[in-house]
Amino acid sequence: MILSGEQVDAQTARLLGILDRIAPSAEQLLDEAKAYAYELIGCCAPARPAEAWPEPAEGLPDDFLARYRAEHEPRWKSRLAPRLVLSAMEAACLLPLEEGLAQEMALFKRAEASRQSKALRHVFFAEREAARIPGIGEDIRLRRIDKVAIIGAGTMGGGIAMNFANAGIPVALLELEGEALDRGLTQIRKNYEVSLKRGKLTAEQMQQRMELLFGTLDYADLADADLVIEAVFEKMEIKQQVFRTLDKLCKPGAILASNTSSLDVDAIAAVVSRPQDVIGLHFFSPANVMRLLEVVRGQATAPDVLATTMAIARRIGKLPVISGVCFGFIGNRMLEPYAREAHRLVLEGATPSQVDAVLTGLDLNMGVFSMLDLAGIDVNFLIRSSNRAASAHDESYCRLGDELYAMGRYGQKSGRGFYLYQGRNRQEDDEVEALSARLADELQVSRRRIGEQEIHDRCLFMLINEGIQLLDEGIALRASDIDLVWINGYGFPAHLGGPMHYAEHLGLDKILSGIQHYRRALGEYGEMWFRPAPLLERLVAAGRKRIERLPAQSAGANLKFLERVR
Repeated sequence: MILSGEQVDAQTARLLGILDRIAPSAEQLLDEAKAYAYELIGCCAPARPAEAWPEPAEGLPDDFLARYRAEHEPRWKSRLAPRLVLSAMEAACLLPLEEGLAQEMALFKRAEASRQSKALRHVFFAEREAARIPGIGEDIRLRRIDKVAIIGAGTMGGGIAMNFANAGIPVALLELEGEALDRGLTQIRKNYEVSLKRGKLTAEQMQQRMELLFGTLDYADLADADLVIEAVFEKMEIKQQVFRTLDKLCKPGAILASNTSSLDVDAIAAVVSRPQDVIGLHFFSPANVMRLLEVVRGQATAPDVLATTMAIARRIGKLPVISGVCFGFIGNRMLEPYAREAHRLVLEGATPSQVDAVLTGLDLNMGVFSMLDLAGIDVNFLIRSSNRAASAHDESYCRLGDELYAMGRYGQKSGRGFYLYQGRNRQEDDEVEALSARLADELQVSRRRIGEQEIHDRCLFMLINEGIQLLDEGIALRASDIDLVWINGYGFPAHLGGPMHYAEHLGLDKILSGIQHYRRALGEYGEMWFRPAPLLERLVAAGRKRIERLPAQSAGANLKFLERVR
C-alpha cells in the first residue's frame, strides 16, 4: 500500500488487519467503540504493548526485500520515491528502532528535496486547481443527471457506459443494428468478468452494474435522458446528423455531448436549436480505465452545462480538464507537432526504435511510434485527413505514416505498422527503413546520423511550444491543466510534472534558443515549422521562469476563451 499509494475501503482494511472494527455509520461510531472496548475487557484481551514491535521482520524470509526490489525495480524506471520507500521499510525491519527512525528521516529529507518531489507536488495541486472554473462560483445550480444515454456501443461507447454504471447511474446504450448492440453489451460483460476474476468486483456488484445498462435500437428511448453522449464514427457529417436527431427528441434541458477527439464542437452545436446545451466530452480509450476527460466548452455552452459536466465527471471518477475549441483540443493538438517531428526525424535518418528509445528513456510510457501503432495508423490518418489544409505546404508532413496506411499497415491490430508484431512483441522492420530512405530521396531530404539530444529537443520542444501557444490563445486555462492532460492521457511521467513543468525545469530560455537553432539549421523545413510561440518569446524577454499568461502590449494574444469563462 505504501509503495502504490493505493486506497482501500474500510472493509478491505478490516480484512488486512489495519482496522479492528467498523461502525455502521458516523452517528454510531462512539457507541460502537464503547461496545468494542467492553467486549475486549469482557474477554480479558491482553493489552497491546506500547513499546516498539521488537521483531518487525519476524517470519519474513531473509531475501524477501531483495527479491521484491529485483522484481519491481524495472517498473519504477527512474522514479525515486518507491526506491526510498523500500529502503525505509528495510530500515524498519532490519535496524534497531532509533537507527531505523533516523534512517527514515534521512530518506524523507532526500525525497522532499528532490526535483521529482517538487514535480509531484505540482501535479497534486494542479489536480485541485483544474476543478476551478473562472467566473463560475460553487453556488451555481447544477442540472440533475439521473439517466444517461450513449450513442454507439463500440469500444469507446461501451467504455463510457461502464463509467456511469459503475457510479450507479442508469445508462441507455443505443446502436442502429442488433448485432452491434449485442457485441457491445457482451464486451461490457467480459470487461466486468475480468474485474470479477481479479477480485475487484463481487458477482453481486457485477450484476447490479449490468442491470443499470439498457440496450436499445430506438432513439425514442433516449427522450428522457438528462445527458446524452454521442460516440459514433469521427466524421463531422455523421455527428451533425446524430445531433439533429437528438435536437428533435431530447427533452428540454438535456445536455448533448460529443465524444469527438478533434472535431469542431461549435460546428456540431450549429446544427441544433439549443447550442447552449452542447458540450464536448473527450474520453480517452479505454474509456472505462483512462482517468482523463477533456471537457470542451463551445462558444455557446451555458455555464451550468459546463459546471454540471465537470461535476458528473468527478462523480464517475474522471479528472476533467477544460479546453476551448480548436482542432484536437489540448492533447491531440500538442500531439501533432510532437508526432510530426518524430516522422521527419525518421526521414532524416533516425529509426522508429531510436526515436522511441529516447522518449521512453525520459520515462514516457510509450514512444511516438509504438503509441501510433497501438492507437491505429488508420485512425491517425483519418484525423490528419480532416485537417490537411494546415499541413498542405509541407510535402514531407507525416508521409511515412500516410504510406504505411496506404499499404494496409495499421499497427498492432494488423501485425505491421512502424514495427513488426508477434503478439505484443515488436521489432524493427527493414521494409520501413527502406520505405523511409525511398521517401527521403523522393522528397530530397538529406539523411544523416541523428543523435539522442536532437531527437529529445525536436520532439519535446515542439510539444512544449504548442502547449505554450494553446495557453496564449486561451484554449487551455492554465499551464498546469496542460500538464494534467499529458500525464493522464498521453503517458508523460508525473515525476517530471508534465511537459510545461518540465520546460520550466529545463529553462524557458533554453527552449527558445533551441527552437531558434533548429529554425536556422533545418533550412526550409525549419522555417516552416520551428516558429517560437509569441508567449514563449515574451516570457523569456521578461525574464520569467514560469509559464503563465503574459499578454502582449498590443491586443495580439487571443484570449477570447478566457474572457468568455469570466
